[in-house]
Order: sequence, then structure tokens, then C-alpha cells
Amino acid sequence: MLAVAKGFPLALPTGFSTTGEPRVSKLHLHLVSDSTGETLETVAKAALAQFDDVEPIRHYWPMVRTPGHVERIMGEIAQNPGLVLFTIVNADIRVALEQRCSALGLPHVGAIDPVMDALSNVLGKPLKARPGLQHMLDDAYFARVEAIQFTIAHDDGLNWENWEKADIVLAGVSRSSKTPTSIYLANRGYKTANIPIVVESPPPDLLFQLEHPLVVGLVTNPERLVQIRRNRLLALNQAPDTDYVDQDAVTREAAFARRMFADNDWPVIDMTRRSIEEAAAAIINIYTERKGKKA
Repeated sequence: MLAVAKGFPLALPTGFSTTGEPRVSKLHLHLVSDSTGETLETVAKAALAQFDDVEPIRHYWPMVRTPGHVERIMGEIAQNPGLVLFTIVNADIRVALEQRCSALGLPHVGAIDPVMDALSNVLGKPLKARPGLQHMLDDAYFARVEAIQFTIAHDDGLNWENWEKADIVLAGVSRSSKTPTSIYLANRGYKTANIPIVVESPPPDLLFQLEHPLVVGLVTNPERLVQIRRNRLLALNQAPDTDYVDQDAVTREAAFARRMFADNDWPVIDMTRRSIEEAAAAIINIYTERKGKKA
């Protein structure tokens, strides 16, 4: 059981307002790390996604590597009591943090402790206990940087002559999430290019001759596309009265793209109800399966 701070309102209880709407719970979430805190942020985001009507107030405390630093941040944490999540490998720093949290009655959790303990038991090896090991500049890091640079240089059909060097090429009509999906894939280490499918301007013939890259078609429900495009035009202070947002024109455009994907036997990902992360995971699975078949 996690201790709950006595006298501290850690979170506003969830209930219903006088109008019958769910009341949002506010929670101070303190992310304490001996490194950059990226791992903690990912864990917290994944966990919070399982709860409705919660408004987390995140407080970031990176590079905490001395007991003195723990003492300094605990003074500020006490002013906004809440849940303390931490990733700290040094035993002395952990003890200092846990003791201060216990003294304040704050719930505290080592976010990846169960995983590290299980690995240590299975492998029969102790932890290295050095902070930031996951961020060391290894080959994977430099490959990821190279993938990001490639992806930025090959966004929206740019430098299509180099598509053969890509790992993945995304094709889709305007506003089908090609660029954000490409950037996400690049951050996972995949060199990704993308090309808009425009009825009046067919893509280069090279697209249909690629051998190395996996070509994936991204599609979105036409009604959803119209809504996204209309919002985009309004954000740019442009009048939404062109074929770009005409329902019939967008429907024909989407059908044209789907036909192209089917004719070339390219895998298709429907982005209508998928997040960027979910779409990227599906694409990576297809890429991995294809690479395994070629091996």
C-alpha cells in the first residue's frame, strides 16, 4: 500500500458537478530522475491514459544525483503534494528520496523497479547502478539522428530521387498524418520519406519501382479529412470554400489514393481513429515481417 499524505489534498476526488458532468481530478505528479526523465515521462503518459477525467500537473526534476539535490527539491515538492515517480539507480539517493517522501506522507513509486529486479533475477546479474545508461551515444543513437535528418530532408515529396535509400515511404492525400508519422518513425530509427497523392499531379514513376523501401498508404475517412482540412484553413485565416474541403472532391481524391494503393499491393493504414503512435507501431510490424521474409 502506498502511504497517503495526512492533511494533504493529493487529488481532487472524482465525482459529478451540479450539471451532471464528471468532475475532473487534478493530481500533482512529480517525476524525479537521475537522468533526463524521458523514461519517466513515457511511463507516466502510458499509465495516465488508463484514467478518465484526470488533469495531471507534471513537475519535472531531472539530473537528481546527490542527497543535497534531493533535499532541495523536496522542499518544493512539499508545496505541491502528490504522487512521486522516480527512476534513480544510486542506492543512497534512492534512500534519501524515499525517506523524505515517507516523512511527508507522500506516495512514491520506483517506476521501473519491478522490471529491473526481474531482469536481475533472471539474468543472475546485478544492476550497473549508473544513471543515464540508456542515453549513451551508441550506434543506435547515431542511427536515429541519421534517420531524423533523412526524414526531414525527404518530407512532402522532397528529394524523391533518393527514395531508394529510405526504409519506409509513406503515401497519402493531404492531411493524412504523413509528416508526424514520418517523424515518429524517424525517432525510432527508420529513415522515412513521404509523398502527397494529388489527383492532378501524379507522383514520380520511381515510387512504383522502389525495391528496398516499404511503401505504405495512409488513408483517412473523407468526412474526417474535410473537418481536418477546414480547421487547417481557418487556422491560416483562409476561406474554406475550395475543392480542398469540398466533400465530393475529397471523396474522389481519397478513392483515387485507395485505388493506387490497391493496384500496387501496398499495405494500407487507416488513420481515421488511430493515433500516430498506433499507426507507427503497425507500420513497424509490417516492416519487420517483410524484413524477416527477405532474410
